[in-house]
Amino acid sequence: MTAAIDMGVGQGGARSTLDLEELLATRLLVQGNSGSGKSHLLRRLLEQSAGWVQQVIIDPEGDFVTLADRYGHVAIEGERTEAELLGIAARVRQHRVSCVLSLEGMDAEEQMRAAAIFLNGLFDADRDFWYPVLVVVDEAQLFAPAASGEVSDDARRLSLGAMTNLMCRGRKRGLAGVIATQRLAKLAKNVAAEASNFLMGRTFLDIDMARAADLLGLDRRQAEMFRDLPRGSFVALGPALTKRPLKVEIGVVETSARSSSPKLMPLPEANADAADLILTPDPQEFFRPIPRYVQPAPRPATDILAELSKPREIDPEPREPSRPKRVELTPEEREEQVASALADVLDKDDAAFRTDSELYQEFLVRCRIRRLTGGTVSLPDFRHRLAVIRSGADEEMQASEIWQKAISLSHGVTDDLKALFLVLANAAIAGLPCPSDAAIARAYGTHSVRRARRLLAYFEEQGLVVIHQDRLGHRIAAFPDLGSETAPGNPDDSAAERPAAE
Repeated sequence: MTAAIDMGVGQGGARSTLDLEELLATRLLVQGNSGSGKSHLLRRLLEQSAGWVQQVIIDPEGDFVTLADRYGHVAIEGERTEAELLGIAARVRQHRVSCVLSLEGMDAEEQMRAAAIFLNGLFDADRDFWYPVLVVVDEAQLFAPAASGEVSDDARRLSLGAMTNLMCRGRKRGLAGVIATQRLAKLAKNVAAEASNFLMGRTFLDIDMARAADLLGLDRRQAEMFRDLPRGSFVALGPALTKRPLKVEIGVVETSARSSSPKLMPLPEANADAADLILTPDPQEFFRPIPRYVQPAPRPATDILAELSKPREIDPEPREPSRPKRVELTPEEREEQVASALADVLDKDDAAFRTDSELYQEFLVRCRIRRLTGGTVSLPDFRHRLAVIRSGADEEMQASEIWQKAISLSHGVTDDLKALFLVLANAAIAGLPCPSDAAIARAYGTHSVRRARRLLAYFEEQGLVVIHQDRLGHRIAAFPDLGSETAPGNPDDSAAERPAAE
């Protein structure tokens, strides 16, 4: 079963949809500064998917409890004992009830502990109750901080471990994490790295824009676009959203939060007795306790020295939260996975006519799906691989010395012409007929045969090839530097075979 969730309007006025079934397997990361529309986006997602999947929301501000009135979510106050939270979490999974864990009014450390205990309760549910659940965590940087803050190390480890379990190991237990954060720099990297779908909103700091651009496979120059995004607009990428980055304007919602953005309001009319209103005390104020700061009495230096001289008990080294073991790939296995991802990208009818940047962004998505992280292939390397594959050269040809010389010659042309140059070089080295105008145009990524002929003339002007004809008018491309030439080929042969890689 496939559920297409309507998220709003994409580029060109088309509806932008989210594949809910794919989301359950790949998880989602939402990023944007305060006021960019993250909560609105999450509310849209929750409302549109409420009838399809069970939902659990970790709500630090109590904004999502209004879902209870229209969609039947159960509001759970976070100020409970550990046993109560664990029991509620187990029953939530058993009875498949959508709920909102409201942490409003609690301090940061209490929020982290309550959220961690509740998430661990969902995670540790019996196998019989591993039904799919959409687990939405708003303000995720509070529960998975990148650095220690004012909270205790114990609370931070507990909360970070629960968030890591949700994003790394939750899929097999039916838990699909959807996390939203104001700043990627404040969110723990091992939590953010497990998401395969991204919705990036307005942000202004260079470090956050650069990290968002890296996640979307964009150039650093394109990162400036995140400053110009209007409120409620996000750049989407991922297998559940779109194969290449697209701007999405989030649609309207049916419910509203209890808190809203500040609105300008007219001031009340001037009151002549305004001074009396604020300076005259209320009689009840005299009965309220006045908080006072009491300066602690100084401790004698001898007591401090005696305490410092006591031997300290060394606590056992804290154990890191259990994480799934990643299978280390050998260079050969990794190269095989990269080749497979590249083959998936090129196995499309329109691959020959799409830009290299579009194909590269889809290639990065394929690599994430295969868990290939850590700088898989750079854009220049990707373009080189693309050109070699499109040339049609087999493994034996690529291992030959003359082919390496052809590769060296190809560095003298621009990246967009490299594939075409290698197509001609492969035909010359292998003694194949010279490609037709249609085949040359396709190798360049165009339908114009006139442009194909102009490109051949350009190669000849650069001294790379010599074009001549046989007595039947068939074209021959000779490579002086390679000492080889193609067999005669009909330039008007529209039925020329397409390159095998495409």
